[in-house]
Amino acid sequence: MSLSKQLYIIIAFIFFMIFFGNFIISVNNTKAYLQSESITKAQDTATSLGMTLKPLIHDKNSAEIRTIISAIANRGFYKEIRLEDAHFTISESSLIEASSDLDSLDWKIKTINIDKEFGVLEENSSDLEISQELSELENGKTDEDLGFALEEKKYSFIPANDYKNGGNITFNFTVQNDEGQTIDTFASLTINKVIAQALRKEKFDYVPKWFIDLVTIKLEEKYSEISDGWKTTAVIYVSANAGEAYAKLYEQFKGAILYAVVAFIISMIILFVFVQYLLKPLKRIEKLANNIAVGKFDTIKELPWTTEIKNVAIAMNDMSTKIEAIINKLNKNLESITYKLSKDEITSLELKQSFETDMKNMFIHKDDGYVFIIKIFDLASFAKSHTNKEVNDFIKKFANILKSTKLENKKCTSKAYRFFGSEFAMIGKNFTYEDAVLFTKKLKENFEKLSNEYNKKDIVHMGATPFNQIGTTPEMLQAANEAYEKATIIGSNEAHIRDKNDLSRDMESWRDLVFDIIENSKFNVKYISDARKLEQGNENTILMQEAFTSAKDKDSNDIPIGTFVSIAERYEKIMQFDMKVIEKVISHIIINNVKHEISINLSLESINNTAFIAWLDKTLALNKSIASQLVFSITAYAAAKDVNKFKFFADEIHKCNAKIIIKRFETKFIALDNIKDFNLDYIRLARDYTNNICNDPSKQSFVEAIAELSSLLNIKVFAENVKEDDDLQTVKKFNLYGASR
Repeated sequence: MSLSKQLYIIIAFIFFMIFFGNFIISVNNTKAYLQSESITKAQDTATSLGMTLKPLIHDKNSAEIRTIISAIANRGFYKEIRLEDAHFTISESSLIEASSDLDSLDWKIKTINIDKEFGVLEENSSDLEISQELSELENGKTDEDLGFALEEKKYSFIPANDYKNGGNITFNFTVQNDEGQTIDTFASLTINKVIAQALRKEKFDYVPKWFIDLVTIKLEEKYSEISDGWKTTAVIYVSANAGEAYAKLYEQFKGAILYAVVAFIISMIILFVFVQYLLKPLKRIEKLANNIAVGKFDTIKELPWTTEIKNVAIAMNDMSTKIEAIINKLNKNLESITYKLSKDEITSLELKQSFETDMKNMFIHKDDGYVFIIKIFDLASFAKSHTNKEVNDFIKKFANILKSTKLENKKCTSKAYRFFGSEFAMIGKNFTYEDAVLFTKKLKENFEKLSNEYNKKDIVHMGATPFNQIGTTPEMLQAANEAYEKATIIGSNEAHIRDKNDLSRDMESWRDLVFDIIENSKFNVKYISDARKLEQGNENTILMQEAFTSAKDKDSNDIPIGTFVSIAERYEKIMQFDMKVIEKVISHIIINNVKHEISINLSLESINNTAFIAWLDKTLALNKSIASQLVFSITAYAAAKDVNKFKFFADEIHKCNAKIIIKRFETKFIALDNIKDFNLDYIRLARDYTNNICNDPSKQSFVEAIAELSSLLNIKVFAENVKEDDDLQTVKKFNLYGASR
């Protein structure tokens, strides 16, 4: 996960944590405040109502009491207002009036009782006496002045548990009139504790139920006692309407959520701008790190202002500079070593490996010319009769003749090589037969001068053969040597030049043969050059094999693969050939469950062809499971011919999870300064670098430097064709990835 995403998540988490914490605290505080306010208001209302209803409470059935309670309840601030009787008080007149046996009120209750299941009935005689005394004290009146109203009896009903809230009660009593007549009778009264009540629903329509369920507001019921005289006769209860509190709380909830959403969006926009500005230097650092990984040692010019990131940028710049300095030093050492390895110490002529490379160049560019083999005659006898210095001077002068002899024709160029000892070679590029004859004639004239100088009559013989575009380098060297042998028979300082008619095969027959082999897949793919690990104990682990193709002519003779490829390239069949080879290798891996990697040689024409690359992309996509085992092999010389196209090919191959190896790696084709520009997985050194490496300090230094450089660039190095055990043991010291024998 990227740093920016982590920052967004962390900041968002902190934001929500702070918001929800504050939100919960705010809601709880508001809820507590609303509860307190509602309860206080309910208590104030109960007190106020109690004082208002006090003058009216002597008549508990008064309609005015219900009117006042309904008016207060209709304001909507209360869930319930309820007036309850404090004591069940029954008057004498109400009992007489309720009796069906009595037709007037001119009766007095003599005795009264109720069933015990209803409760207990007590006469309020003491209350009557106290009331009379209070009235006398207040008004100075006597019993006669108070009249009958003060003499009416009242009874207190103390209900049993089942009748605490009232009910239908039967009273049995005996009455007597002024004439002394008595009657036993009864009365049934419905007693209700609630005198008056007003109810209202709590919920407001715009407050959702989920909010009410989520937030619980508990409002206590408040009350106030109402007395009639000195004794409490009723209690007024007031319950606040929680819907009002819910409405206010819900409005605050919506406002807080809206504010939080707006604040979050604005905060994230500001954070996004800040993070992009903050991470911009990190992206530069990441780009620099990636560039260092692929060998591009840039530096960050604009240092970031953040102290920590600035220190990282400075450290990365320092690391990039130091690694570049190390690589430059290695490059200089390698250039020096390469020069020593590719040049003859005495004559400064290039060696045989350079000759073979230039021959490949001739094949690739389909150039014409001649190949010369030139040998100093009987150098051993000359060396016996002369000192080392004289012998070396003679060889130098001999080589100078080869280097300095030129044709006037500007199209014709010549280059000399020293193979070993007395054997030299030359490539005459764009030479015709006539040019070759003229060139050997000039050489003979110059060598005769050298012969006279050293009094050596027989000094040189020369053989030449035309460049055969359908042949191979060994075949042409053999043909040139055959011409040389004929020259030795002709006479002293003579030359023999073969012409085009000496070519063994006719091009038309070659064309038909190669077309038939490719179109009908009449070739085999073998797997050679087992590259194994060089780690102790893992020498038998195969890392990579090379796919090698072989084909036969009509006489069942093996066709030199170099000749076959040359003709396929000449007639533009090489791309089809490469496709068929790749298909065979893929089938081999799948059928045989191969676990190691296999390298496949590709021609320059194929990697430069967009149609071939498109086909390869599609083929690798269909074989994703084994794509990582395919390593496409290009010679160092071919890669160097068109660096941009090779880079494009390498990038496309890596997109498909396949790999790239450069084989026959030589620094004269790919400068070590430029190797970092190639997106390589492997390098396979040319065999000349490891042949007899145990006895050659220059080669050891070269391979060691290559190993160090490739390690810095994350490139794995193979040694090719290490035959001798001593050479293999020497190669192991340099920690190469693998080697083939």
